[in-house]
Formats: sequence, C-alpha cells, structure tokens
Amino acid sequence: MKKIMYLFLMASTIFATSCTDDDSTDQPPGVFEGESKTYQLQSRSDASVSGTATVVENEDGTATVNLKLSGTSAGSFPAHVHANSAAETGDIIIDLNAVDGASGESTTIVTATKNGTAITYEQLLELDAYINVHQSATDLGTLIAQGDIGVNELTADSREYELSSAADANISGTATIYKRVSGASLLEIALEGTPADGEHPAHIHLNSAAEGGDIAISLSPVIGATGKSYTHIEEDDAGTALNYEALLEMDGYINVHRSATELDVLVAQGDIGVNVLTGDSKEFALHSVLVPTISGTAIVHKRLSGASLLELQLEGTPSDGEHPAHIHANTAAEGGDIAISLNAVAGASGKSWTHIEADDAGTAVSYEDLLEFDGYINVHKSIAELDVLVAQGDIGQNELTGNEVSYDLAAVSNAAIFGTATFSERVNKETLVTLELVGTTAGAIHPAHIHSGAVADAPGAVIVTLGNVIGDNGISVTNVTQANAGGALDYDALLAIDGYINVHLSAEDLDTLVAQGNVGANVN
Repeated sequence: MKKIMYLFLMASTIFATSCTDDDSTDQPPGVFEGESKTYQLQSRSDASVSGTATVVENEDGTATVNLKLSGTSAGSFPAHVHANSAAETGDIIIDLNAVDGASGESTTIVTATKNGTAITYEQLLELDAYINVHQSATDLGTLIAQGDIGVNELTADSREYELSSAADANISGTATIYKRVSGASLLEIALEGTPADGEHPAHIHLNSAAEGGDIAISLSPVIGATGKSYTHIEEDDAGTALNYEALLEMDGYINVHRSATELDVLVAQGDIGVNVLTGDSKEFALHSVLVPTISGTAIVHKRLSGASLLELQLEGTPSDGEHPAHIHANTAAEGGDIAISLNAVAGASGKSWTHIEADDAGTAVSYEDLLEFDGYINVHKSIAELDVLVAQGDIGQNELTGNEVSYDLAAVSNAAIFGTATFSERVNKETLVTLELVGTTAGAIHPAHIHSGAVADAPGAVIVTLGNVIGDNGISVTNVTQANAGGALDYDALLAIDGYINVHLSAEDLDTLVAQGNVGANVN
C-alpha cells in the first residue's frame, strides 16, 4: 500500500526539520518570506551533471520549483515530477520547465498537477514522487539527473552490508539500506567486477546464507555495466508491511545470481539484519588425524541476533571431496555423541559455514554458550567413512590455554621405545595428558597409568588410568578431571602430583614396562 496516509501525518515534522526560515531584517516590512526545501539531483548518464531542486513557498501558498544543475552544455533538458520513487518509476504528474543548458537552471511556478488538481507548497513536500531531467525532448529515455522528493527523500540513516564473492572471486561489493522520510527503504546494491553485458537477478531470502531459505523480497536486478541496483522497499513479496527498522531486524540474506537462466550460480552473497556478524569471534585449531597435510581452524562468529556462524577452514582437502562434520559432546580424548550437526566441508574450497542457534535436540545455544561448550569437532573423510577422521579439535571450555609441561618417559624393557608425557591445561582447568612414544609396534596396545610415589619408590598404587598407547602411532590421549578414587584433580594439582607414569607391554603382561618416568612434584 502506498504512503498516502502517511503524508499529512508527517507534514509538521517535515516543516520543523527540513524547511528553512529567512528571518533577515534587511527585507522591507510586509515582504513575504516563504519557506523552502532543497533536494539533491544525482548524476545519471553523465557523471559530470548533478545539482539541486529547491521548492520555494509562494505568498499564495503555491510553490516555485527551481532546478539548478552544474555540468550541463548548451541545449534544453526537459524535466518532470513523476509519481512514486525513482527506484519504482512512475507516470509524470507535474511538468516542469526545461533546464537551460547554458545556465543549468529552470524555474517553474507549480499550482496544479498535470491532471488539473490544485497543489500547494505543503502538499508538494508531501508528495510520493521524484524528479527526472532528460537528455532532450527526442531522447526522454536518457536521464542526466534524478532525485527523490517529498516523502521519498533519504534521511541520514543507513546501514551497509558486505556482499562477498561466490562463483567469481572478482565480483564483490555492498548492499546499503537507506531510510526514507516515509519510513520505507531504498536498497542499493553496488558490485565491482560485473561484466558490462550482464544482468544479475537479486533477492532477499529468509534465514542466514549458511541455512538457506525462500525468497522474501525480490530486488531489482544488478546491471552489469554499472554494477548497481536500486529497490524501493515498503513491504515483502507477500504484501506484509516492512519499514526501515523492520528491515534492519530481518532474519535474511541477499543473493545476487549470475543470470535469470542460472539462478543456481551466485556471483555475490551476504547476510543482513540480525544475521550480520558483530566482529566478535573465537578461533579453535583443528589438527590433522588421518592425513598429515589436512588441518585448519574452526572460527565461531557472533551474529547481531546472538546466534553464531561457525566457519570451518581446512587446508589440503582433495578438490573432489566432501567431508561431513559435527560438534560432539565432551573432549576429543573422551569421545561423545553428536551434539550439533555441521554443514559438510567442500573439498574444493576446504570450507564450511553453519548457522548455530540450537543443538540437534533443539536446545538453544547462543554465541556465549558455544564458547563455553563442552565439546569437540570431528571432520570425517566421507559420508561412507565416518569412522575415518581427517581433522579434529577441542572447542569451548575444552580448548587448550597454551600452558603445558612435558616429562621424559625413559626406555625400560626395550631401548628403542621411549618418549614424553605432556600435561596441557584446558580453559576449564582440566588436563589433556598426551603420551608420545617412538619405537612402538603396529598392532600393539600398551596400557598406561599414573602411579603414586616416584620411580625409585615403585611400585606405587594407580592414581589415574590413562588411555592406551596405540602401537601404530605411539600416542595416547586422556582427559583428566579426577583421580580414580574420585577426588577432583585439576591442572595445577596434576602438576604438583607425587607420581610417575608406567607404560606397560600389554594388558596381559602388565609386569613388563616399555617406558617410565617421574611427573609432577617428583621432577627436578
């Protein structure tokens, strides 16, 4: 529905904020001092031509419209007031006198519309309209200047959103939403790198780009020659009213497509409204598992809504691969069920984006919740090989702080087997204990424990049972939160423990040790 009912409601505000009074005492007594309002006329076909349209109040309540352009050459340039906004276009409602090219000026006393309806200065300021200045009487299709007037004038309020490259790395830009006096919006898309002969359909979709969603608002196509698109928005495609403030709070994103026949190919895309990223983010490391050349990061970005965008970035993925990914409960050392399913990592780009506002069970998960989550990320080789991991990393409270202490594990029964035990602090003060041995045999499984006392005092009772060292890689990982007897055991307590580590030959031969070393308080 157009903005007619708005016009008279806004009249007093327009005069109070937009009009200027000339209170000079230099004028002779009794001389009428009318109010005025100036609108900007932007360049169109000729970037050197621009100017203003000034509406001046006459003594009888009618108006005089003064056009003043710079950059015009000799000639006569027809001008009109049209219905609607420039982005919408509309029929001529008021004929203005042509602009004289030599002076760049035109003056028209306006008392009535084209159909003979009387119009006052106040009503002209409330028009749903715009002004066009044309190239010539024989070339009305070419505009040299244009500008919205009345309730279509832009206020100082605007919001800019980034449109990132998609199919073509050379094409990117911005979407800027401007607020009109009426409360409606002008959405401008400005892209760089578009082909001169292209025309790119664009839409606002529901949800975030990571989620995908139906078209909510159809936008004017982006013209390749200029990279620009302008759309007047006061409602969605279903006819529901949508003002500027509502658009800024929309759960949506913008897609710009390659062409009307290739809507599945995107040239630019960006989240808008509550899906915009705030700039707050947290990065977690994803370590290699199966393939040493594949590793990367998981970055959690905060949205305005308080939800999260989780971005996976892997290096070394095969171009034809697609790697399922999930957030699991607990630490990677403990293992756990899937808590949040993530979008698969595309091998060609090594990337995946997932919108997160709830876990798979439907429980709300905010950005702050995700940063404190008791979880880890698994990236799998393929949907058919979920048991084969290509990358893995702890997140949230399980992230490592960087504080760690390493202890030597000396050879015992086999001089070729030795290594280290590393205690790494987590954000939640729990400890990741990593045993790394060299010389182990593939297929072997070596039980490991932290015992009480020192090596010289052995044997001592088992305090903490550690994960088995796998002979294939010589590694064991254990998340330690408490002693076997049940007492809490945080990182600081573990560093002060009176203990030593034994790594045994096998579960059947615990008496034979393959590696051993003092830890905690027993280390000099």
